[in-house]
Amino acid sequence: MSKSDKTLADDTTESVFKAYILDVRIVECHPTDADGPRYRFEAPQHTEITFDDADTAALYADVYFDVNGFQEAGTGDRGVPPEIIQAGKDTVAAYFLTMPGVDVNWVASFYGVKPTKIERYASWVHERAEEIRAGAKAQGMS
Repeated sequence: MSKSDKTLADDTTESVFKAYILDVRIVECHPTDADGPRYRFEAPQHTEITFDDADTAALYADVYFDVNGFQEAGTGDRGVPPEIIQAGKDTVAAYFLTMPGVDVNWVASFYGVKPTKIERYASWVHERAEEIRAGAKAQGMS
């Protein structure tokens, strides 16, 4: 177990899967009652949210950086944070892809486009998030 690993009281093992700037990270959790690992997104003043796979957690982190942060609290079970709605169709599509039970075909149907367009939207969000993080690091943020 590395220094960043820890075992919690309920025997869940956790370790930092991916660390970003500004104290944002994805933590890999191995709950004893789950079939496999889970990935928890963590950011300052952000509601805890956990995903079944690392790619979805990373896309969620990209959406977070694309809109300069947002709050899930107060949006309800079916709501979308205003910061995401205001960001545009590609960011909303990427956010939808992070929701349980939603896949690229559902989002494509919602928008009336082909799945490849939704995949392109998600790639744009990923590229912008990478640029934002690189720019912040270049300005000395950690």
